[in-house]
Amino acid sequence: MAGKAGKAVKSVAKAVGEYQYPWREKLAKYREELSKGVWGYWELGAWKPLAISARHRARLRKEVLLAGADWEFDPERKEMKTKRKGHKVDRIAAEKRANTADIMENKMPKMLDDHKKKKWERKMKAEEDAAKKALQD
Repeated sequence: MAGKAGKAVKSVAKAVGEYQYPWREKLAKYREELSKGVWGYWELGAWKPLAISARHRARLRKEVLLAGADWEFDPERKEMKTKRKGHKVDRIAAEKRANTADIMENKMPKMLDDHKKKKWERKMKAEEDAAKKALQD
């Protein structure tokens, strides 16, 4: 008895090992359906799901790719969004510090000179006005 059971197990294992998923036939059969979209398509204002289930589509895709063939039915991938992490306040604070350092190095000497010049001009104008007023009195 044990000999027959062992032979049966070996023959089943051999049959399973030799089984090849018929991806070429399936691909030929469902090519038109697969080209309509991944999940389904709109037809006359109504959504129609694909005639092939997602599980069978995935298995067919896997077998085609394992065989080294090209799978042209995947939609183009969109560019990934780069979402910034963290708080906006922290990012802005770092930008402000960098901007302040840049201004202190490049623009501050000119700003100080302009301020001194304006202050001196105001002082000179005030002295001239005082002198004119003294002459008028």
